Amino acid sequence: MDQAEASLSRGAADGHRGPLARIAGLADRFAWPLRTSHYAELVNPRWSSHALRATVEECWDETQGVRTLKLRPGRGFRPHRAGQHVRVGVPVRGAYCLRSYSISSAPEREDGCLTLTVKAVPSGRVSQHLVREIQPGASLWLGQAQGDFVLPEAGAGRALFVTAGSGITPIMSMLRSLAPRGALSDIVHVHYAKTAADVIFGEELARLAREHPGYRLHLVETRAAGAGRARFTAAQLGAFCPDFRDRDAYACGPQGLLADVEAHWDRAGLSSRLHVERFRAALAEAPVGAAGGVVRFTRSDRELAADGRTSLLRVAEEAGLRPTHGCRMGICHSCSVTLRAGCVRDLRNNVLIDEPGAKVQICVCAAAGDVELEA
Repeated sequence: MDQAEASLSRGAADGHRGPLARIAGLADRFAWPLRTSHYAELVNPRWSSHALRATVEECWDETQGVRTLKLRPGRGFRPHRAGQHVRVGVPVRGAYCLRSYSISSAPEREDGCLTLTVKAVPSGRVSQHLVREIQPGASLWLGQAQGDFVLPEAGAGRALFVTAGSGITPIMSMLRSLAPRGALSDIVHVHYAKTAADVIFGEELARLAREHPGYRLHLVETRAAGAGRARFTAAQLGAFCPDFRDRDAYACGPQGLLADVEAHWDRAGLSSRLHVERFRAALAEAPVGAAGGVVRFTRSDRELAADGRTSLLRVAEEAGLRPTHGCRMGICHSCSVTLRAGCVRDLRNNVLIDEPGAKVQICVCAAAGDVELEA
C-alpha cells in the first residue's frame, strides 16, 4: 500500500469512528510517516495511542527485595480481570527489555491505576532495575492484560488458594477484588514464606483474615526455627483443608511447589479443578550428556558457543545481543525465529527440532549441536 492508498484507507476507517478520532485521523495524514500520537508522546508519554505507555506514580517496599509500583496507564489500556498479568517494557542500560508481571491490584480501583509487585531476582536484569532503581515519574511500555488464571465470572465460590513467595501477587488481586464485595465467604488460603518477615502483603492478609471469618489463612514459615524446610505435603493439606476435593484450587509459586501440588491433584484425579499460574516454564530434566554447539545468528552475523542446557535467548543476551522476546517461558511466541540449519532441544520436553524452516522459541530451546538461526 502506497502513501495515497494508506491515506484513503485511514479516511474510510474514520467514517466508523467518533469526531475526535476522525480529527486525529486527519492530523495523522499531515504527520505521516509518523502519527500525531508520536508528537503527543513527547509532551506526555501517556498521551500516546500508537504504543501503550504507563507512568510510575509511586513505589514502596513490601518486604526485603520486593517492591510495589503504582502505574497510571495511558490511553487505550483495557480493564483487566483479577489474576491476569501484563508485559512491561523497561529500558535497562541502553537495552529495551520485556518482562511479564502479575497485577496485584483489584480491577475495581477507582483511581484508574494498577499495581505490580516485583521480587528482585539475583540474576534478573529487569527485576533488579524495577526494585532497586526505578523512580516515580518513569515511563514504561505497557501491554494489555492477559492470562486465564482468573476466577469464574460468578465469583470465587468455595475456593482454595495455594501460594508461595511472590506467587501471592495474582491471588492478592483476587482477594482485593473479592473483599469489598463481601465475597470472601468460604476461601482457604495456604501460603508459604521463608519467615513471617518475608510474607508479602503480610499485614493486609492478616487484616483480611480478621475482618472476613470466611477467609481462612494458613501461613507456613519454611525456614522458621525448628521448622526445618517445611513444604507442601498431602498430610499438611489435609489438616488445613480437609475438603480440598470439593473446591476449585488456584496455585502460584516456585516450580517445586507447583510440581508437588500438580502431582497431588493428579493422584486424586482432580487435575481439572486445579488452576496453575507459572512465572517460569516447567522444564524437563536434561538428558545425560546433553551437548551444545556453536550457534550462528545470521542477522547479527555472530557465532556463539552454547551448552546444551542454557536457553538460546540467554546465550544471545549474555553476548550482548537483544533478540525480540516477551514472556520468557514459551507462551507468547514473541521470541520465535526460523531454524536455518542444525538442531535445538525444547527444554520443556526434550523434543529435538531439526527441520529447516521450523519456528524455534529461543526462550525455551537450547542448542543440540551446531545450529544456525535467522535472528
